[in-house]
Amino acid sequence: MSTTLAEQQEPAVVEKVAQQTVFSILIALSFTHLLNDTMQSLIPAIYPLVKDSLKLSYSQVGLITLTFQMSASILQPLVGLYTDKKPQPYSLAIGMGFTLIGLVSLAFSHTFAMVLVSVALTGVGSAIFHPEASRLAHMASGGKHGMAQSLFQVGGNAGSSLGPLLAAAIIVPFGQFNVIWFSLAALLAIVVMMRISKWYTQNMHRAKPKKAAQHIEKAKLPTSTVIFSLVILLVLIFSKYFYMASMTSYYTFYLINKFHVSVQSAQVYLFVFLFAVAAGTFFGGPLGDRIGRKYVIWISILGVAPFSLLLPHANLFWTAVLSVFIGVILSSAFSAILVYAQELVPGKVGMIAGLFFGLAFGMAGVGSALLGKLADSTSIDYVYKVCAYLPLMGLLTGLLPNLEKRKV
Repeated sequence: MSTTLAEQQEPAVVEKVAQQTVFSILIALSFTHLLNDTMQSLIPAIYPLVKDSLKLSYSQVGLITLTFQMSASILQPLVGLYTDKKPQPYSLAIGMGFTLIGLVSLAFSHTFAMVLVSVALTGVGSAIFHPEASRLAHMASGGKHGMAQSLFQVGGNAGSSLGPLLAAAIIVPFGQFNVIWFSLAALLAIVVMMRISKWYTQNMHRAKPKKAAQHIEKAKLPTSTVIFSLVILLVLIFSKYFYMASMTSYYTFYLINKFHVSVQSAQVYLFVFLFAVAAGTFFGGPLGDRIGRKYVIWISILGVAPFSLLLPHANLFWTAVLSVFIGVILSSAFSAILVYAQELVPGKVGMIAGLFFGLAFGMAGVGSALLGKLADSTSIDYVYKVCAYLPLMGLLTGLLPNLEKRKV
C-alpha cells in the first residue's frame, strides 16, 4: 500500500518541482550567454580593422559574416533535434571549447582564408551552445517560459553590445592580436557551464512533466495550421534579422561614410544601438506571458517601421536616437517568436530552439553577404533605404492564430 501511495504521489511531486522557477540557473545561463555573445560580437566589431589590414571589399566582409552565421545556423536544428532525444548536459562546455579555439585562431589570422576558418569554428561553438542553453532555460522556467527566454536572451544581447565597446577600447587601438585576451572569457564560461551541466544532469525530470497537457493543446491546432504558422514566423525572422544584419555588420561603415566619424566613435554608436537591443530584449518575454505573444510580435516588428523609414534621412544626432528606438522595439520580437513556436510544437523545445536560432544566424549571414554585394554595386546609404521597408512584413503577424485563446 505504501509503495502504491508513493507511486501516486511521485508525479505530483515531480510536477510541483518542475513548476518552480530556478533563478540561479537562469542567471547563470544569462551570464554564459553574455560571455558567449561578447566573444562572437567581436567578429563584426573588428570588420573596419580587418577590412583595412587585409584590403577587403564589402562583399568579402559580408562573406566573413556569411561563413560565421552559416556554420552556426546549419548545425543548430540538428543539434536541437538530437538532444531532444538524447540530452547532452556537458555539450555547453564542449561548444565553448570550439569558440575558444576560434578566438585564438582569429588572433593569429593574417589572411582572408584564416579569418574564414576562425569565424567558422566560433560559429560551431554557437551552434552547440544555443539549443541546449535554450532547453535549460525552458526547464528552469517553472512555466514562465517568456520570462525565462527573455532573461536568457538579455544576457546574449548585453554581450553583443559589449563587443564593439571592448573592441574600440582594446582591439582597434592595439591590434587584432589582442582578440586573444578574450579567450579568458571563454575559459570562465566553461567553468560556469560545468556547474550548470551538473544541475542539468540532476534535474532531467523537469523536462518530463506536462506531456499530457502538451498533447491536448497540440490537438487543438490542425497540422496545416501549425505548418502555416511556422512559415509566417520564419518570414518574420527573415525580416527582423535582415534588418539586424544591416545594423550589426554595416552600421559603423554607414556612420563613417555619411558623417565622417572615426572608427572608435562609430564603435561607440554601434554599442549604443546594441545596448538598446539588450535593454529591449527583456520586455518581450514577460509582456508576451501577460498580453499574448502574437501582440508582442506584431508590435515589435511592425512598430519599427516608422523609425527605420526615417533613419536614412536623419542627421547624426537623430540617427543615434532612432537607432535606440529601433533596437528597443525590434529586440522584443525574438523571445516572443521562439516561445510562440515552442507552444505550436510541444515536446520539441530543442529542435524549435535550434531551428529558430539557426535561422536567425543564417538570415543574418545571408543578409550580410547580400547587403555587402548591394553596397559594393550601389552605396552603403542605399542599403539603408532598401532595408527601411523590411519591418512592414510585420503585417503578416495578423495571419497567426491566437494561441492564448486556445488554452484551458
